[in-house]
Amino acid sequence: MGATLVDGLVARQKFSMRQFGLLVCILLLAGCQSAAPLPPKKSPPKVPGSVPVVPQKPDASSVDQKPPTQPYALLKPVSWAEMPGMENENWPASWSAWLQSCQGLKKKPDWQTVCMAAQTVKADDATSIQTYWQQYFNVYATQQVDGAPQGLITGYYQPVLKGARAASERFPVPLYKVPADLITVNLSNLFPDLKYKRVRGRVQGQTLVPYYTRTDIDQQQSPLLGNELLWVNDAVEAFFLQVQGSGIVELENGERVPVGYADQNGHPYQSIGKVLVERGELTASEASMQGIKTWGQQHPEQLQGLLNTNPSYVFFKLLPTGLSGPLGALGVPLTAARSIAVDPFYIPLGAPVFMATTQPYPNTETPLQQLMLAQDTGGAIKGGVRADIYWGEGEAAGKLAGAMRQQGQLWVWLPKTFKLPQQ
Repeated sequence: MGATLVDGLVARQKFSMRQFGLLVCILLLAGCQSAAPLPPKKSPPKVPGSVPVVPQKPDASSVDQKPPTQPYALLKPVSWAEMPGMENENWPASWSAWLQSCQGLKKKPDWQTVCMAAQTVKADDATSIQTYWQQYFNVYATQQVDGAPQGLITGYYQPVLKGARAASERFPVPLYKVPADLITVNLSNLFPDLKYKRVRGRVQGQTLVPYYTRTDIDQQQSPLLGNELLWVNDAVEAFFLQVQGSGIVELENGERVPVGYADQNGHPYQSIGKVLVERGELTASEASMQGIKTWGQQHPEQLQGLLNTNPSYVFFKLLPTGLSGPLGALGVPLTAARSIAVDPFYIPLGAPVFMATTQPYPNTETPLQQLMLAQDTGGAIKGGVRADIYWGEGEAAGKLAGAMRQQGQLWVWLPKTFKLPQQ
């Protein structure tokens, strides 16, 4: 699913700029780099659901197009009539999510006027809300770099785990805080050609080396001993908490402790569902989140080896209590079935986005056409037509998120005064 990383260099060790350049080059040559766009993402990639993807044929005239160098360059102005299902939109239901976006946008020049005007609209008046949108916003269709109008729509959720503040036989699995020796380098500060790229590592002698992998961390003599935030009862649930990026840890006294993504070790994400399919352990349709959990229960002696095939590791922090939902990359609480994660290079964070796709499996013939809010980002959420729906908290939301893997289209709504790059 979200939290925001600190941009730029985390200078926990002192080096000269010349040394940093050499060390970063060493790390790049080693191939251990993280290339997520800035602003960074709350969460790592989501595990695929159980519905196969139907590939879309790109426009043959645009296959050779190169990725744009300016943000929002794939947005094309269209009319309001282009969006299917607008007549069925529940305007009051989406309005509260829009007001959340305004909490993160109201100080930004392009959004100040529309967010001030939103305060005068009656939240239960569908006609007034619809009039507001058409008065202040224009509609833009987005597309893939190759010109395809459709892209992948997936889902994520906020899991609830059983845990404790101290290790025990019942709660043996740690959730770690950000290690003090983890260094993040914003490469654009050193190499302008590497804009939106960053690497993470640790200092070993006079060299910046890749940070510890999951195999290194999840061993009895972990290099992170003493850096635990909380302890939980299940290694697979802890793994999927890292995949989702945020969750709730329920303590034995009933206290609910929200935790969220704080940082990541810099290694690339590897889908363990894909690994099981390649090994012949599961079929593609079985490699959902629930299917992987069931496999883990049936093969406990092989579980850690499977988890170790994903070297990526997420570190957590405590989040404020009493929020209506987890905090996304925009810094506002997410709303179930209305908040989405997007690629902020192609879609402005906080923007209203009308989505046309279908419901999660098994109801994939039922349209899902409604207004969403781009309030989060994700390591696997890349491209002009790519979205990850936040489905809410708990087991039921997890089933929806695990099954969501549809094709869909997106239309971005931007203030009429919003300045797009010259095209």
